[in-house]
Amino acid sequence: MADTKKSRDKQADDEERRQRERELEEARSRADEAEPADEAGERLDDLDDALENHEYPTTTDDLRDAFGDREVETEEGWRSVDELLIPVDDETYTSADDVRSRIQGLVDR
Repeated sequence: MADTKKSRDKQADDEERRQRERELEEARSRADEAEPADEAGERLDDLDDALENHEYPTTTDDLRDAFGDREVETEEGWRSVDELLIPVDDETYTSADDVRSRIQGLVDR
C-alpha cells in the first residue's frame, strides 16, 4: 500500500483496534481473579458496621469499652481492638472514618 494519508489513517485505525482487542483479552483473562480487598473494610469485618452505629465524638477509652473484645485481622493474625489500642493515648474521634483510619494505621505497622 502506498504511503498516503489514507493508508496512514488505516494503519492508525488498525493499531487502535488491535490495542482495544489486547485490552479486552487481558480483561477477559483476569476475570477470574479476585478483586483487591478494601483493606480497612476487609480487615475490620463486622467491626466496620458497629463503628458506623457508634455515637460520636468518642474517645479511645470509649472504643476500648465498646469494642475491646472484637478481633481485627492483622499481618500477624487476629488481635483484639483493645490490644491494638494499647499504644494509643486517649484521643477523640469525630467519626467512624477517623476510627477506621487510626485502627488501619495500627494494623499496618
